[in-house]
Amino acid sequence: MTRAFFLAALLTAVSASVSPAQDSSTKPATKAKAKGKKQAPAMTDVAVKHEDKVYKKTPQGELTLHFSLPVDWKAEDKRPAIVFFFGGGWTNGSYEQFVAQSDYFASRGMVAASADYRIKSIHKTEPDKCVEDAKSAVRWLRQHAAELGIDPEKVVASGGSAGGHIAACTALVTAYDAETDPKGISAVPNAMVLFNPALNIDELKLKTQTGAEDRKMFEAITPNRFIKAGTPPAIMFFGTDDKLKVGADQYLSKAKPLGVRAELWTAEGQGHGFFNKAPYAQLTTKKADEFLASLGYVKGAPTVKVPEGAPSLQEEKKD
Repeated sequence: MTRAFFLAALLTAVSASVSPAQDSSTKPATKAKAKGKKQAPAMTDVAVKHEDKVYKKTPQGELTLHFSLPVDWKAEDKRPAIVFFFGGGWTNGSYEQFVAQSDYFASRGMVAASADYRIKSIHKTEPDKCVEDAKSAVRWLRQHAAELGIDPEKVVASGGSAGGHIAACTALVTAYDAETDPKGISAVPNAMVLFNPALNIDELKLKTQTGAEDRKMFEAITPNRFIKAGTPPAIMFFGTDDKLKVGADQYLSKAKPLGVRAELWTAEGQGHGFFNKAPYAQLTTKKADEFLASLGYVKGAPTVKVPEGAPSLQEEKKD
């Protein structure tokens, strides 16, 4: 069994996307759709600007950050930023998955981006390169904060499934830094917004027949192994029927005695990838907005409209 395919079926989120961001364009976010693909519901009808920037050149090709920017954005600004990483078991997926959320947080005044990173189906790479690229993306945002209108002390890492995993790795994993990354610039975000991330990969690997090299890599990129005092605050979203939720339960149990802020919100009866569809896309985005507001990253009440009659997310707390 190869490394990348172990969790592919389990981690691959429901593909949900909107149309690719256009360079230096402004358009209502509700029109961002991708023909022939399942679409994340629009979160806002406020116009935002879109711009693409290459953040990394690899032997397998260039990687791009697809930005959503407030219409009044200026390079001289000092705004909080959020970067999203798509799901797909380190094997498949597209940045388009989180453009709706990216547009929404741009409408709330943040600099938002959906990131490319290397994946098995396109780049023939393994999960360690996914982690490396996520760390490179966070560093690149900080390195270019002055030209991007970003506050380098208010950078949020976010993502779903495998993308949530590598977002968590930017905060917790010390291995797999790119040699080309600037020295002295931290890849650790100031906060995390994680949609059903894989946090206990080392335990999951024990259930498969893998070699020592595979096991070593997965241990090195297991976020739950590295929780410590000072870990950035995190909010996590899971369906109660998601097999990966046990990792979030463990995260909470480890974080609490260390004084690390961690919130776990669940959707009753929902499985993996639930956050891609209505009403859970809106519910999780609203709760993420409230979390970021508590950190001072956005102001005022959330503007995302939750469908009428939607169920509530429930917060789970560990003693």
